[in-house]
Amino acid sequence: MPSLLKEWLARSSTALRFVLPVLLLLCVVRLWLLPLRSGFWVDEMVTAFVVQHGSSDPSLAIAPQVTKSIYYVLPKAAIAMFGSSELVYRLPSLILAGIALIFVTLIARRLIRRDAGWFAVFACFGLRSLDYEAGDARPYALGICVAAGALLFLIRWLDDGRLSDGALFVIFAAMLWRVQLVYWPVYIVFALYAIVRVLKRDTGPSPLGVAVLFAIVGLTLIPVLLDALPLFREARAHVIVELPDVREIWNSLKIGLFLTCGLGALAFAYLFDLPRVLQRPQAPTVVILLGWWLCAPVGLFAMSWITGNSLFVQRYMSESLPGTALGATLAASLFLPSGFWKPAAAMLGLGILLFTRAPHQASDWRAASKAIHQLGITADTPVIVPSPFIEARSPVWTPDYALPGFLYCHLDYYPVQGKLLLFPFEGAPEGRSYAKELVETTLSSSPRFVIYGGDLSVRIWRDWFQDQPQFEGWRERSLGQFGDVEAVVFERTVDSSSAARIEFGQP
Repeated sequence: MPSLLKEWLARSSTALRFVLPVLLLLCVVRLWLLPLRSGFWVDEMVTAFVVQHGSSDPSLAIAPQVTKSIYYVLPKAAIAMFGSSELVYRLPSLILAGIALIFVTLIARRLIRRDAGWFAVFACFGLRSLDYEAGDARPYALGICVAAGALLFLIRWLDDGRLSDGALFVIFAAMLWRVQLVYWPVYIVFALYAIVRVLKRDTGPSPLGVAVLFAIVGLTLIPVLLDALPLFREARAHVIVELPDVREIWNSLKIGLFLTCGLGALAFAYLFDLPRVLQRPQAPTVVILLGWWLCAPVGLFAMSWITGNSLFVQRYMSESLPGTALGATLAASLFLPSGFWKPAAAMLGLGILLFTRAPHQASDWRAASKAIHQLGITADTPVIVPSPFIEARSPVWTPDYALPGFLYCHLDYYPVQGKLLLFPFEGAPEGRSYAKELVETTLSSSPRFVIYGGDLSVRIWRDWFQDQPQFEGWRERSLGQFGDVEAVVFERTVDSSSAARIEFGQP
């Protein structure tokens, strides 16, 4: 190694003790803390509804999968301690994402290189999905943390055979499926990794001990399985996305991070003329890291097509995100020898800080409800509110659906003024007959009315009302840009008022 390179490494080592923590802090602030200021999206308002009304609220019976999570005790505890706000609801996810980074660091140090921890941490920040879950008041940061913890303690137990690590693995593995019922693919990784270690005779505990521990985990999961089976039979009623195609599974694999880390490490190695003789990763390491990376996308893709009920939703694959970051770190390890990981981590962290866009909330229900308030509408102004939930169909949905209720939980957290007219999800047929009745009895006699909801639902009903002859000449305008939420107002003009009197035979 050239003497100049040795001298540079010696000097940079001291500086990096300060640079790396500063880069970490800046990444946390920019990618995790600043987005916390945004309003809730609709599923976060489900969290608030469950916390405020309890999982036994009768309106939640239509979506029993919503309450099948141990997550809700965390925001409930946070609200009890600090009061209710969007920030407080998101605080548990923020803390759990930070703990997950610690687990990722320890796994990287144990499986890849002892000085690869910082690199793996910054690779996590390169995943916008993980950054998003750090500020999302939903169970997914808890799932990320528990999956990472379970794998860490499994690795440590298989290495050293300490009873404490085995017990912690059982606890974390028992928790994971209770966080989110779609997190089953990672259990395949647990089993595969243990099998490979046993076959290679590379375990602290005996093969019988491994079998017993996994049997204990299986027993703890039987109650969850019994709860999940009835939900599986009615899964079609809750499907929110189409069956995935090859392009979608390709995008879910986050290949860009692998290329950035692998090719970046290769360029770093050539730039500094680093030694080419590097240690190849061991088979168990490849199994656990690549399996963790692939388990959720491949598992949910296969299950979606086998059952015909698509579960291929990005947040449902969140437990595999630390595996993605560690897999990218493993790719970098093919080119980076020991002693060069911290400078490479600093370069990756700086690149993440400069070029990774902070996750932003696509749904601004808070601003949309505020815009309706600013209209100055009266208590008798009709406000049409389509439900954002696919479950809002007959017979569960009716025009006199009781509020507060799950199907309109956004009205509970961000209330709006006016006379609320509750519509079903998007263009459900039962909504049209109700809309026709309203046109004759309520809407056409009102000087204006508002439609407020998800953008697709609002557009469906906006177009429908525009086609009704009673609203010929009325003016329709949007109240602003609110991401995938819309609020539009229909207002009577002088000409349309005259036309309406003629339509109904008035002088």
